[in-house]
Amino acid sequence: MATDSIRVSTVIPAHPERVYRAWLDAGEHGAFTGGRASIEPWIGGRHTAWDGYIVGMTLDLDPPRRIVQSWRTTEFPEGSSDSRLEVLLEPVEGGTLVTLVHVEIPEGQGEKYRQGWEDYYLKPMRQYFEKLIAGAGEQEGEAEPAPVRKPAARKPAKKKPASKPAKKKPARKPVKKKAAKKPAKKKAARKTVKKRGAKKPARRKVARKPAKRARGKKVAARARRVKVRGKARPARRGGEARPRARAKRKTGSR
Repeated sequence: MATDSIRVSTVIPAHPERVYRAWLDAGEHGAFTGGRASIEPWIGGRHTAWDGYIVGMTLDLDPPRRIVQSWRTTEFPEGSSDSRLEVLLEPVEGGTLVTLVHVEIPEGQGEKYRQGWEDYYLKPMRQYFEKLIAGAGEQEGEAEPAPVRKPAARKPAKKKPASKPAKKKPARKPVKKKAAKKPAKKKAARKTVKKRGAKKPARRKVARKPAKRARGKKVAARARRVKVRGKARPARRGGEARPRARAKRKTGSR
């Protein structure tokens, strides 16, 4: 199947290392083209540009001189293979000569992509780096310090007569601090005295009656009997009375 091949180039005002880094950086690639990009900066990494209009894979890297990628757009015919893009970076006076060698393009689309590289890649890339250089130059100019003017020589000031040293006041004796008063001891609370109950009135002792002398009465009674009867018989002994009693019992039994 027949294919087209094109070759375009331009000088970019930047070092090859700088251009190489910008091509493989998604942020900078999108900044100089004007479309969103995503790039995996290693061999076998996927890349897209212009919001997915361009897709492909990184096939070979030779920093900072050469980048090789497979490349196709959404306008490639169905069933067609990817084209091959080779980005060559060569240091020259004024920056880097960037050459794009684009081969295996579907037949009839070569010239269209040649114009696309010019209008949407090389021209905006050149403007992008020119702005960076201009911005860096402005920053360098702002960073340069302004010449310092020497101050005019001033007349030496008249020396004032030295003032007499002030008399030192005698140091005051330190006031002795009064010893802190000891806190007064708290008096112990008095114990509440229990009130004693009212004393009951003492019972009066009943006067005892004089004991009667029983013996005296008996003696007196006996004495009276004796006087009445006459002479008093002698009292029988207990031993003598017993036989008579026994005798009476014997006679009675008979």
